[in-house]
Amino acid sequence: MTQDAVPATETVRADWAGIDRLPTLDLLHLMNAEDRTVPAAVAGQLAAIAAVVDAAAARMARGGRLVYAGAGTAGRLGVLDAAECPPTFGTDPGLVVGLIAGGRTAVTEAVEGAEDRTDLAEADVAALGLTPADTLVGVSASGRTPYPLAAVRAARAAGALTVGLACNRGSALAAAADLGIEVEVGPEVLAGSTRLKAGTAQKLVLNLLSTAVMVRLGRTYGNLMVDLRATNAKLRDRARRIVAEATGADEEAVRRALAATDGRAKDAVLVLLADVDAPTAARLLAATAGRLRDALELPRE
Repeated sequence: MTQDAVPATETVRADWAGIDRLPTLDLLHLMNAEDRTVPAAVAGQLAAIAAVVDAAAARMARGGRLVYAGAGTAGRLGVLDAAECPPTFGTDPGLVVGLIAGGRTAVTEAVEGAEDRTDLAEADVAALGLTPADTLVGVSASGRTPYPLAAVRAARAAGALTVGLACNRGSALAAAADLGIEVEVGPEVLAGSTRLKAGTAQKLVLNLLSTAVMVRLGRTYGNLMVDLRATNAKLRDRARRIVAEATGADEEAVRRALAATDGRAKDAVLVLLADVDAPTAARLLAATAGRLRDALELPRE
């Protein structure tokens, strides 16, 4: 796609010009039908997404970080995905980071002109002090937004692995990065409103990236969130259910194990399955970089 070409996500479908005259149910049927095309478009990029997951996980296993950079909807989705990782996977808040053009204010308010500020992107990336162990994913529906483009270029110059996630083929963003993911969703029902199908595609891809990376890093046990942080009543109840599901232990045994491990579900599972005390469980997990399956295979003494 040339710089002057209109991205597919920005084009206007003439046959949708009368949506404002449609009955509400017909309008919703149209939007929903278009939404249903997005998972298939994402499926077409699974091989590319897998390559990113494996490359990022290998770097994060060496102490690297996963960073998202975007503007507007794309930036907000990156911030959202990063914010979900600590409670879901027990990660440090600095392990998965979301950069958004215009800073934190732009999460809830439009910061006009910020997406065009390449200097802001360069400063935001420089502040992170990226290394070759890190991965930065630039996110843009059009694939040519200046902020994520500049972030990718700055990260690549620092030696980090770079990824371009766009919703148009032949994007400048994918071309600027080491690896590209281009989910072609086509025109939006509301022309140019890329918070719709493009935003949905970006959310699906970020879900896949962060979840699969955490699975590769041993942050789950099977499909159980054993590394969740039980910081409220709902999550404490979930932790109890996770430990019970993983071990088959009764309610009282689960309660005792969680009490002994200060509420850490992964440690509690190891206490029950390996029949060890809490300090031993912590030692075994430390010896296996937190990988519960590996810890279960270690000698107890």
